[in-house]
Amino acid sequence: MIKFYYHPSPNPAKVALFLEETGLDYEVVPIDTRKGEQFDPAFLAINPNAKTPALTDGDIVLFDSTAILLFLAQKTGRFLIDKTDADRAQMLSWLMLVATGIGPYGGQAVHFKHFAPEPKEYAVNRYTYEAERHWGLVEAQLGKGRYMVGDAYSIVDMSVWGWARAIPFIFGPEAWGQYPNVKRLVDEISARPAAERAAALASKYAFKQEMDEEARKNMFPQNKRLTAVAKS
Repeated sequence: MIKFYYHPSPNPAKVALFLEETGLDYEVVPIDTRKGEQFDPAFLAINPNAKTPALTDGDIVLFDSTAILLFLAQKTGRFLIDKTDADRAQMLSWLMLVATGIGPYGGQAVHFKHFAPEPKEYAVNRYTYEAERHWGLVEAQLGKGRYMVGDAYSIVDMSVWGWARAIPFIFGPEAWGQYPNVKRLVDEISARPAAERAAALASKYAFKQEMDEEARKNMFPQNKRLTAVAKS
């Protein structure tokens, strides 16, 4: 059976959506990152990068949400766009834009806006600018068709959905006005029964909510170096 190592955050949400869309039999293994469970040796043996999601399928071990989506899509033959080389090229290009642009810059924008200590004006400006630029590319693409690659719902749209629901947290509640096409896609996917089941996983398990000292230590281990410098 597939074991899906999950935390309620954007990247695991993509995989949860795919699993629910396809009806694959899977077991959720919750990983509470604010409690530091991503550093447990048993989990590091599956994902040495200490991030969620991860997935095992028998003897097969995968980490990184994009790698997992591609593996599962190829395994099932579902939600791929690959009738022609041109279609496949577009699917891969937009999938990687989400992986290398939307996710990292959105994540850093959230970090510096909501969690980093002052001074942070330069970092907030840099990462929110790049996050806005990347979402602008997605918005423009969705202005050309119903989905990210033409008229077929695919793993690219699932990847966008995983992160797009965080847009108000990244930019503010008024931000949807800048991305009406993205909002249209999010609303359409969120209304799907599979998306409702995927979203419900967040409340099915008891994850730590407080961003207290313990959580900050586990979420931002790099801060140990700042403490060491301050003491020297």
